[in-house]
Amino acid sequence: MPTPPKLPELLNRKVYKTGQTRGADDDVIFQNRVLRNSTVLIPYGCWKLCQKPPEGEAKYENGFIVLLPPAEYFAMKGPAKELAAQGLKLGENTLVFYETREQWTTNSPQKQKWTVATSRQNPLGGQYVARVAGITAENGEKINEGFTTTANKGAGIRVYEYASSETIKKVSQQLEALFWLCSDSAEVIEKFGMAAKDTALRKEGILKIAEEKGLLDFKKLIAARIVDKEHVTICPLCLMRLSAKGFLTRMEQAQGRAVHDITVTEINLFHINELRVGSFGHVPYNLGWGHHHCNVVVKDSGIQKTLEWMQSVLERNRKAGYPI
Repeated sequence: MPTPPKLPELLNRKVYKTGQTRGADDDVIFQNRVLRNSTVLIPYGCWKLCQKPPEGEAKYENGFIVLLPPAEYFAMKGPAKELAAQGLKLGENTLVFYETREQWTTNSPQKQKWTVATSRQNPLGGQYVARVAGITAENGEKINEGFTTTANKGAGIRVYEYASSETIKKVSQQLEALFWLCSDSAEVIEKFGMAAKDTALRKEGILKIAEEKGLLDFKKLIAARIVDKEHVTICPLCLMRLSAKGFLTRMEQAQGRAVHDITVTEINLFHINELRVGSFGHVPYNLGWGHHHCNVVVKDSGIQKTLEWMQSVLERNRKAGYPI
């Protein structure tokens, strides 16, 4: 199959970034905006829920690291034996994770003669990692140890953000297909520099690929609030049809509060069922495109809970006699 014409850079980057995790600053244990098939970080308390990768996959592509609170490790009568019974071993797929100053002073890694981890793969190069916030008291400097260098920043990704490379590819193809299902997609993309011939080839090609891979089951897309009954892409919360302009247009800013470097577009990636520990939500038919503001309203609550909350807000306003 010939190589399809390229998308405008802004749209191409937008689709590509759907395969990346959310941002993370230097003071947390997570990696910042990396691919979703990176090393997975699993809280020890969630190990039973998360030890198995998504259905149909033999393992996490780039492995996992279980983060074990110091109190739980030191409460074990025989840590090595208890961990081994769960398929875990300190320094190989498990690290003691220090998050508070009390943990650090009570059972410091120096007392155990531990070394800090340096690798995301077995062996991990050490037994612990630390992200302890600073305080104003004497000797209250923050403690960030392990995975802090520019080349090795962050130990891994949040487990619920994980997706295999194959799943990332399928999701990207489905999401691009949904762009083309916007009623004005061809018209808009030509205004952004794509030739009419290239537009037709790209649109036809990606829709064909999506159909062949089972990514255009319209019954599923309608049920998931991703397209309407006419197979046009909609926002999953407000159900308005989306204009392709929103994929390529920066957010409108309030007068007097504008910043020159805003990168947020009007249309963003939208998880239908919210990402949560114990399930893998970055999969086809659980992702669509939605308005930035609708996405902000939903946050991590999920669409159904958000709609119930919105209804209760309206009801309270009605009862109070305020105009709606």
